[in-house]
Order: sequence, then structure tokens, then C-alpha cells
Amino acid sequence: MDLLRFTTAGSVDDGKSTLIGRLLYDSKAIFEDQLDAIERVSNQRGAGYVDLSLLTDGLRAEREQGITIDVAYRYFATPRRKFIIADTPGHTQYTRNMVTGASTANLAIILVDARKGVIEQTRRHSFIASLLRIQHIIVCVNKMDLVGYDEAVFNKIVADYSEFASRLEVSDIKFIPISALLGDNVVDKSTNMPWYEGASLLYTLETVYIGSDSNHVDPRFPVQYVIRPHTAEHHDFRGFAGRVAGGVFKPGDEVVALPSGFTTKIKAIHTFEGEVQEAFFPMSVTMTLENEIDISRGDMIAKPNNAPVASQDLEAMICWFHEQKLRPNGRYIIRQTTREAKCLVKAIRYKVDINTLHKTENDLEIGMNDIARIQIRTTSPILHDPYRRNRHTGSIILVDEFTNNTVAAGMIL
Repeated sequence: MDLLRFTTAGSVDDGKSTLIGRLLYDSKAIFEDQLDAIERVSNQRGAGYVDLSLLTDGLRAEREQGITIDVAYRYFATPRRKFIIADTPGHTQYTRNMVTGASTANLAIILVDARKGVIEQTRRHSFIASLLRIQHIIVCVNKMDLVGYDEAVFNKIVADYSEFASRLEVSDIKFIPISALLGDNVVDKSTNMPWYEGASLLYTLETVYIGSDSNHVDPRFPVQYVIRPHTAEHHDFRGFAGRVAGGVFKPGDEVVALPSGFTTKIKAIHTFEGEVQEAFFPMSVTMTLENEIDISRGDMIAKPNNAPVASQDLEAMICWFHEQKLRPNGRYIIRQTTREAKCLVKAIRYKVDINTLHKTENDLEIGMNDIARIQIRTTSPILHDPYRRNRHTGSIILVDEFTNNTVAAGMIL
């Protein structure tokens, strides 16, 4: 059974938390004590109904204001598939939280209020999903019950969104009219919208094909830890542990250790359950090699004829996370896979106006939640692929070297 990671996005009060609550409730993925708790809180607040958004809005400030602030993760499974949901906030000032929740997602659910149509936050979150190379988007037109389940309203939103999305790099976009509050087309098909001939949201989530989303062509194995037991039983054991970031590795394959460039062959691949005959993303394994070569944390094992780019000069799109603005010529720590180095921001190329997708070159002040393209110079070579080719070897974070705060997440171009 495979795993689908998806995130919800949309403007404030579009019903993201309610949709997740309805999805969990109607798919029988809520424990009785959880249901009792949200029923009790709903009654205390005089809601008049079971407020399913309370399942994900756990912070006191979230429940008081009826909004999502932090990223909440929920797990559930059906007979077809396992799911991890990231419920992300809709406010503009929490864009960084949306980036965090969407960074590992295979699919994004963009909610649109049927009464308001496509608005600024719809475009903002769709652009971020495209920037993060999420290849599957489901546009859920919510609150259809408040517009009388009108097909014309749904069709107008589909047309408006499709026009905007034509400028995004997303290959698979689906549209579903729903009512998260009442459950129309969430888990079961709605009888209130006979004009909609598509599948429900849950069935779409269960059947979307994500097998081609990961890079199975370029073998990449960032070394996270070197295992040397120094015991009598495993006196000569030397294994390299990590998570496969791309491609396929098998015992007997010729590999190259980077950045040293030494070549050898894979002797065996170990997991917690025992040896395996192949390793691929997202498996965490330990490799042993036929020759004793110097490899340490931050190095990468690849194939000799298919190596990543090793460079000290990087171009990247970043989302700025911190209250303190980006410092031109500022010095930061860059972290990528298991590798770490110091870096200098050499230039700010432009800032992106998310509403128009235009590049702004006359205002290069980068503050919290801004998205920009920058040039970085690192103290040692970074072993990477373009983010569009491999999300795992092409992603970076920038850390303030004095406070150790994460100030930005980026995608190498």
C-alpha cells in the first residue's frame, strides 16, 4: 500500500480544516474519544453542529479565532492507500507555514469559496505549489450549498482558475464542487449536484497516480552516518547509512563517492529487516562497499556515468521565513541533503509579485514570506541536481549562523 502526502491550501475561512475533519469523519478515521471531545467543545461554543475543524485546529488561538496558524499533520488510511495530510494556514503572513507543509507533498488541495471565486490567496498558494513542483492539484470549490449548488458558479470558477493556471507548471489539475460542512462530494457523491459527473474527493485521492513523481533515473545516496560498531561480532563492519534520494541501487553496482571521486562497487545493502537486493526512494538503508574508501557524512554515493552537479555557485528561488530581512552580501549556513557549508548571498536577482507572477527588479528588499531569486557562493562544493529534476537533492535551507534560526527555504535552479 503506497503513501500519498497532500496539503490543503486556500484563503482564510475557505474551509480547509472543516474539509479535513469531514474527510476523516466520513471515512471513519476518527476515534470515539476525539469525536466526543469536539462535540463537547462545539456545544460549549454554541455552534449548533459538530465543528469538524476542531480536529486539526489544536492551538488555543486557532480555536478562539476560528483560523489555522500552525501546520497540523493528520494520518489516516483506507483499503486503497495511506495518507498524510498537512493542514496549512491561509493568512498571507503565514505563507512560510504553507511552504513548509507543501514541501514534501505529492498533491495540493486548493480550496476556493464558491461565493468569492478565485482571489489573491488562491493564486498565491497555486504559485507556491507550482514552485515546489507539486504535480497534482485538486481545486475544491467549497460551500456550494451557499450558492444553491449552482453549476454556472462552478463553471465560472473553473474557467477563471484554468486561465490563471495556464502560466503554472502543473501537469494535473482536477476540479470538484463540494460542501465540506455537509459532506457533498467529499467521501460520497452528492445527490445535490447531479450535473457533476466526476468522482468524489476521497476516490480521487485514492486513485491519483504518483509513481512517476519521484526521480527513479538518477541514483543519489546522501550519506548521513558512518556505522562502525567496533564489536567482536562486527569487527570489520563499515556501513554508510542514509536515505535514497533518487534512482535505484543494487549489490554489485559500480558507484562513485563524491566529492572525492573514488569508485568502487556495492557489496551489500542492509535494512532493519535484513539484506535487500535493491534500494530506491524513500528507503533508508545502510550500504557496504567492496573497497575501503574515505566517505563521511555529507558525501554522496552516485553512479560514475550519472553524477550530480558539484558547484560553489548556485542560483536558487527562495521563500524568506524570518522577520529580519535578507542581508545583501549576508553570510549564512546552507544545508542541503546531509551536507552543510557556509555561504554568501552574492546577488538578489529579482522578487516575484505572486499576484501577477511578474518579476520585480526595482524593489529588492526581501522580507518575511517574500519569494525571490538569489545567487549564492558556498565555501565548499554542493552536490546537487536542479530542483525540477530532483526535489530532494535540489532543495536547500539557509540558517542564520549566529542565532541558528532557519531564515529561508530554497530550490536550486
